[in-house]
Amino acid sequence: MGTIKRYTLYTLLMLIAITAFYSCEAKVEDPKQSKKKTVALIVRMKHGDYWRTVKLGAEMAAKEYDLNLNFYAPDYEEDSQSQMELLRQATLDGYDALVVAPSDDQVLQETIGLAQSSVPIITLDTEGQLPQVKSYIGTDNYDMGKKACEKMVQLIGKKGHIALVGTGRSTANAVSREKGVRDVIAQDKQVELVPVDYVQLDKKLIGELTRELVRHNPGVKGIIALDASTSIGVAEEIEKMGLQEKIKIVAIDSPPEVLEYLQEGVISATIIQKPFSMGYLGVKYALEASEGKQVPERVDTGTKVIDRDNMFWSENQKLLFPFVK
Repeated sequence: MGTIKRYTLYTLLMLIAITAFYSCEAKVEDPKQSKKKTVALIVRMKHGDYWRTVKLGAEMAAKEYDLNLNFYAPDYEEDSQSQMELLRQATLDGYDALVVAPSDDQVLQETIGLAQSSVPIITLDTEGQLPQVKSYIGTDNYDMGKKACEKMVQLIGKKGHIALVGTGRSTANAVSREKGVRDVIAQDKQVELVPVDYVQLDKKLIGELTRELVRHNPGVKGIIALDASTSIGVAEEIEKMGLQEKIKIVAIDSPPEVLEYLQEGVISATIIQKPFSMGYLGVKYALEASEGKQVPERVDTGTKVIDRDNMFWSENQKLLFPFVK
């Protein structure tokens, strides 16, 4: 074989070898791509800044850690039946880890029943005291209740009667927040709690409850509302009655209505949560748990007291208006 022919054959063999190498390499990469993890995130409502911010944090984590994020949410916050239907749909769609903010205990039990034992479950916002739950990411609601009451005690000059109203008397969040309030009052002999009242999540019923509360307790100096919906209903009724100068209101969370009442002085302060951190850390720890890594059993994402004096600070504006750039 001549030199030219040997060179041609050598070149041909090299091309075949290079082509085979890259073909093999491509076959190695494809399965790698197919192993991209999927995390299902199921929250309590698709609307509202709070849940939209949870989703925003989750999406940022999904992008950073290169995973698929399937998002599910019902139209209404208290619609546990729709949330359970979405859980079933998520199971059919498939996931490697499940992040859920359950509306109630029934939803949490459904979550555990549907998920395979090997699939880690992370809860957001509502603490699940069950061994199947790998981690809870959210607010320390007992501490939140304490902060609300400490702010109220300060607002009324550390002396007088205050009221506590809310919805969902038996929910874990309401129970913890009420305990926080009561423990602060127990330490202060000059502040007294008038009978605690709960009502169904209905704007009209919250208004009626507020009016009756004031009628039966004309000397009440402040009302602590244990959730955002109650805060809005109480503020609306107090404004209608023209008592905003006389009765202080401490709210929970920061929907637009609460911020508007805060700016107008009808609400004196609100205790806000950090939903972005919940979404981000929920997805991050779900991924790590699905890879067999240890994750913290409980993560307190923190709260902050916002009033008219600090609501326009730049650091607080980022928390209050996460979608405004």
